[in-house]
Amino acid sequence: MTYSHVIVEADGGSRGNPGPAAYGALVRDPVSGKVIAQQGKTLGIATNNVAEYSGLIAGLELAREYAPDASIEVRMDSKLVIEQMAGRWKIKHPDLQPLAIKAQGLAPFGTEWTWVPRAQNAAADALANNALDGVPIPLQPSAAPAAAPVATEPSDQQKAMRGWGTPGEPPTHLIFLRHGETPHTAEKRFSGSGGDDPALSENGRAQAAAAAAYLARLGGIDAVVTSPMRRARETADVVAARLGLDVAVDNGWVECSFGDWDGHTFAEIQEKWPDALNAWLESTTVAPPGGESFDACARRARSARDGLLTRHPGKTVVVVTHVTPIKLMVRSVLQAPMSSIFRMELRPATLTDIHWYADGLASLRSFNVQPDLVS
Repeated sequence: MTYSHVIVEADGGSRGNPGPAAYGALVRDPVSGKVIAQQGKTLGIATNNVAEYSGLIAGLELAREYAPDASIEVRMDSKLVIEQMAGRWKIKHPDLQPLAIKAQGLAPFGTEWTWVPRAQNAAADALANNALDGVPIPLQPSAAPAAAPVATEPSDQQKAMRGWGTPGEPPTHLIFLRHGETPHTAEKRFSGSGGDDPALSENGRAQAAAAAAYLARLGGIDAVVTSPMRRARETADVVAARLGLDVAVDNGWVECSFGDWDGHTFAEIQEKWPDALNAWLESTTVAPPGGESFDACARRARSARDGLLTRHPGKTVVVVTHVTPIKLMVRSVLQAPMSSIFRMELRPATLTDIHWYADGLASLRSFNVQPDLVS
């Protein structure tokens, strides 16, 4: 099987730091969740950081062997390794510099570097501990690695030009609808999860009705999913009533939390929290005071997306959500830098259309479409 996108999960540990060390690494299909290949090996005496870098290298080598043409997202619970590989932290320790250089050479352009809590990296951690304990670790799957694509196999770019996807397998069609306007929207105030959670304004209800009418004309909608926040729920209720569908609530689609900044304008934040604002603008790993970073929001949104792709394969789903999750989905499809989200503008009650295919490819069909301007 040929994969166009895979997740590398890696970990390493040392019992003594330095002491007996091992790493664990695996490559996972993000659509099915299947482990494509895995490895756990001992390293002799080493530090935790050396073991973690060794796990990363092993995971990237497995990805190159089993999914040579795939884009990669690396997930590790080592903040040090992720921040250094993303270029946000300097690599000062001489023992780590050659390992980082080797990992950089293995990582394809556009690799995503994602920190996850230890609990979400349990599979790789278990591989490392099993290696230290002498437990045999079979390679998954047991079959030989997939051969490199033959010359007639179309590239991702060729698939894009031909319409994407595998013939006979319809894509999962996600239509992202930003909620209608609220008083905070009109005043350009930050309005994240944990804030005031305002209702739709009169104008926002009219926008929701326009979006519902547009979707009814479009037809073929199989499900409506919404963020639990009030403005999204109210928008989704209008849409679902027009389409004759029920509404499913998914907490993964809530807006990013802006903590202490909720309810404030950008100018007010600039005046009251200038240093925190500058740090937030410079790095998507930085959260507002008491809030959530864009990287954390992206992990949550990806998990929510993967759930939809699993539950609704080949179907058309309207997802009523917020500015940040939608922009993060667009960034992911385009494989653009995280900083690109600061250069996207998304108006209230607009539609963004993305197709996800069974082979892992995705295509952005439209962005920021305003229904009342579409005949």
